[in-house]
Amino acid sequence: MAISKVGFSPIVGCDPKVLVLGSMPGEASLKQVQYYAHPYNAFWYIMGGLLHFSVDAAYAERVTQLKKNRIALWDVLQECEREGSLDSSIIGSSIKTNDFSRLLTLHPSIQLIVFNGATAEREFKKRVLPDLDRQHQLIQMIRLPSTSPAMATLSREQKMAQWSVIVEAI
Repeated sequence: MAISKVGFSPIVGCDPKVLVLGSMPGEASLKQVQYYAHPYNAFWYIMGGLLHFSVDAAYAERVTQLKKNRIALWDVLQECEREGSLDSSIIGSSIKTNDFSRLLTLHPSIQLIVFNGATAEREFKKRVLPDLDRQHQLIQMIRLPSTSPAMATLSREQKMAQWSVIVEAI
């Protein structure tokens, strides 16, 4: 049975340059109220490797490192119905998106939007992009391989190599 899920507020520091977007927090993240809390999700491993901080640091310290490096973090979906954690279980008719017009207006320093996987990109381009102001539609956007353990065709190191484009942007 699908259960209503509600996402988190964005993580945004001063003058972010990069906005990383997932689809919707998984069950482990929702329980811990932390982005990418599943122990096998490669997100913090990749960020720690690229930004030179310990993946074992406390969550608050990892968040501080993102902000310090001008990386913002959010999800495309504000709310949806889903059983479990898989994006493929999201019920499309239940989707409510986050307010990106407001976020991008408040943070005009964002120059790159990075999608953490195909679902985030698809839902953003389908449900959010058409309603954005022209200036926001022109922000550079790229999809990177999902850091989810469900995306197992690439190793963490292979994913990190592709995610290194973030370092060039900050």
